[in-house]
Amino acid sequence: MRADARRNRERLLAEAERVFTEDGPGASTEEVARRAGVGIGTVFRHFPTKESLLEAVYLARLERVVGEADKLTRAENPGPAFFAFLDCVVIESCAKRAFHDVLAASGVDLAAAAAPAKADLRQAGETLLARAQAVGAVRPDIGGDELMALMVGLSRTAEYTGDDPALRARTLGVLIDGLRPR
Repeated sequence: MRADARRNRERLLAEAERVFTEDGPGASTEEVARRAGVGIGTVFRHFPTKESLLEAVYLARLERVVGEADKLTRAENPGPAFFAFLDCVVIESCAKRAFHDVLAASGVDLAAAAAPAKADLRQAGETLLARAQAVGAVRPDIGGDELMALMVGLSRTAEYTGDDPALRARTLGVLIDGLRPR
């Protein structure tokens, strides 16, 4: 891809994420183009359908969590790094749920599209978990399968608590405390 085309694509993704986060997945591609400073034709050259643009935003968000997890695997303090990873997963899950629902309803196979990023996320999560367990910050009887189930549970809990940050903090605190050694 030419450098200018790559820049346009990156700018489109960044603006699409802002537009869809602010206005929801129903926001127009014309608004995305306007904010990115390109014509609507440029949007559709990179993303032939609105669903393909939404999918790209969804995957970019997931890849951002993977990137953050990779950074955290090199953090000096494994315990706080592991819990920061869980916070990152929860924050992103709340934002990406609307994308997920719209894409699933339009027939996009998100499981297949997100499989590589989810595998990377699991690997980074397991590395963070093992490091945190090695220093006694996380109970030793938790494995990768439990971690993945807990990440889904934490994410769903955050979604369920909606716009009540105090309820979310208390509820997530209870769940996260269950990961700490007895």
